[in-house]
Formats: sequence, structure tokens, C-alpha cells
Amino acid sequence: MSDTERRQRLVDVCTGLPEVVAEGEGHIRFAVRGKTFAYYLEDHHGDGRIAVCCKAPPGDQEALVAMDPERFHLPAYLARYGWISLRLDLPTVDWEEVWELVVDSYRLVASKRLAATVAAEAIQA
Repeated sequence: MSDTERRQRLVDVCTGLPEVVAEGEGHIRFAVRGKTFAYYLEDHHGDGRIAVCCKAPPGDQEALVAMDPERFHLPAYLARYGWISLRLDLPTVDWEEVWELVVDSYRLVASKRLAATVAAEAIQA
């Protein structure tokens, strides 16, 4: 899968959620009712990586980086606000894991009503 295909797949995953708007060209911001829940980042502040960046539930940042530091990293400037990045430029990407991160982040920022409409196990990434 090419970088362009991976980018489009992430756009499809994110915009498949209720009321999501995608903005941007190089970096893409995904928001629900004006609140950002994910970014597609390409070479974010010169890090040389392509990644999805999402808001993470408390405690998840450290656990994910410790579990697999090759795939997960703390994004510049955003990590201190509870965000985590998952690389999309590695030979294989676990799209189910991408979906789970995106949905968790969406649920953290969306209204309770919208968040309740999203059943992670019911939608295929």
C-alpha cells in the first residue's frame, strides 16, 4: 500500500464517523463540531515519519510507547496534552488498531450523544 493509499484510508476511517470534517492538504485535521480528535501528520516538525496522531485516554501514552516504541511515539508539542502518534509509514499497518485509536479519541472530544452512536466493534476499518 502506498503512502497516498494509506492517507486516503485514514481519511475514510475518520470521515466515516458522525459529523467529522477533514481539513488540510499535507497535514490533515479531523474534527467533530470544531473539536480536533485526530491528525494525519507527514514529517511533523521534521521527525521524518508519517503518522496518525490522536488524543489518548489517560495513561495510554506511556503504555503504548513502552509496548512498541517503533510504531508509537509522542508527537512534538501535542504529547503534553495527552496525544499519541502511530506510524503509518511502516511496512505493515494494523488498521484495526488505527480504528480503535481514532474511535477512542473521537469519543474523548465528541458530545456524549455523538460518542454513544459509535460502536467500534460494529464498524470495519
